[in-house]
Amino acid sequence: MDRRRGRTALRRGVRAVVGGRRATGGAAVLLVVSALLAGALSGTQAVAAAPAGGGTVRAAAAAADGGDPVVRLRQEVRAGSLLDTHGARAVCPRCAAQIVTEKKGSDTPLRASAPAGYGPQDLAKAYGLPAKSKSTATVAIIDAGVDANLASDLAAYRAAFGLPACDTASGCLTLKNYTGGKQPAPQKSGPGAALEEDVAVETSLDLDAASAACPTCHLLEISVPWQDGEDDNDVSTGDFAKAVDTAVAAGASAISISYGYTADVTNTSGASLKAFRHKGVAITASTGDSGFNGGIHQAWPSNLPSVTAVGGVTLPADGPATGWWAAGSGCETDFTAANGQPAAVTAACGHHRAAADVSADADPATGLAVYDTYAPSSGEPVDWTIVGGTSASAPYIAGLYARAGHLSAVQGPNTLYQAPASDFTDVTGGNNEDYRQCADYPGIRASLCTAGAGWDGLTGIGMPHGLGAF
Repeated sequence: MDRRRGRTALRRGVRAVVGGRRATGGAAVLLVVSALLAGALSGTQAVAAAPAGGGTVRAAAAAADGGDPVVRLRQEVRAGSLLDTHGARAVCPRCAAQIVTEKKGSDTPLRASAPAGYGPQDLAKAYGLPAKSKSTATVAIIDAGVDANLASDLAAYRAAFGLPACDTASGCLTLKNYTGGKQPAPQKSGPGAALEEDVAVETSLDLDAASAACPTCHLLEISVPWQDGEDDNDVSTGDFAKAVDTAVAAGASAISISYGYTADVTNTSGASLKAFRHKGVAITASTGDSGFNGGIHQAWPSNLPSVTAVGGVTLPADGPATGWWAAGSGCETDFTAANGQPAAVTAACGHHRAAADVSADADPATGLAVYDTYAPSSGEPVDWTIVGGTSASAPYIAGLYARAGHLSAVQGPNTLYQAPASDFTDVTGGNNEDYRQCADYPGIRASLCTAGAGWDGLTGIGMPHGLGAF
């Protein structure tokens, strides 16, 4: 019996297309990389041979480069110019991942024979992380549907970048249903299989990003019903709330959610709100990929006081980071503040909860390398690709919380706001007003839409510099 009402059928191929935009005011993202190892990927990462059956970058890309297409793509990622010639599209209706496509306006994922996006070592260098990871704390990832290839795809990603193995046999990787039991069988056909194929990119991104942040952490992947990937209702948010409780019961130190839903009286109170209140457990959520939200309601669950709302930056390798033009920001008028959020921050929202709290790389133009082969509907595996969105930044920040291990006082972003400024890199350029202008909303400060010194809506306090804040 279907317990859902008002479910909208997934329309495969009808997606929001993001075409070649970058953060404004970010001349740095157009920097040309003057020195990159010719004919090879950056020496900071180990690259496995192309997997059997792996897709290849289209001949047009190789011809334009006159050489190795993976090297060319990597150069574009490092310079922040990838979307000059490629596009990006949303992965699923409710998740906040953007996959790079073959060209602007295209729906076809960009495929590569080897990793071309940023890998763990690239990100560690950008955020000033220690050389070694020792934590074995558990990072929980909550995603819609079931990905039958998740364990093998994760193994391929970690092997490609020289990370320690993390599989179900060793107990490093655990797969659970949101009720705490075994995950159900994946959908074999119809809209369920199509949705699970799309969301598999999100799930792979989440696990890969968490692995990059904390290579030695254990991973717990929790599935909610596939319909939750498209349905925006209290059933979906209730399932995520149940999944959070399941993750906590399983011993998770950090939990990441890369999905966004409409806030309402049900999911901002009662049992749904209580599920997100677990002192000593860091819960991160994406702020979304639609820029400034209008200043009334931030996407759930990033709007909750006990959740760390994670925004996004554009991260060129050889220039300063800027606020990503599509990074979600805004206010939640149902709450006076996030936990520990100072009055100087909430003043941007008329003394209500303001988002984001912190940020990391989210721009597909400077996107992460992701490996995903699950294609039960189309029969066309993505293989190596490049993905961005605040779905990339949220699990990465969750991984840093787990890696640092200073969680006893954590309840939402409180400890981040208590940390010294030296634990962050302040991001002072970029804005996210392509959808809505801050000036059009009375009582809203420009800092919600424009990155500048100190806190701003796109990037929060800034992006990590080391593990001190976590």
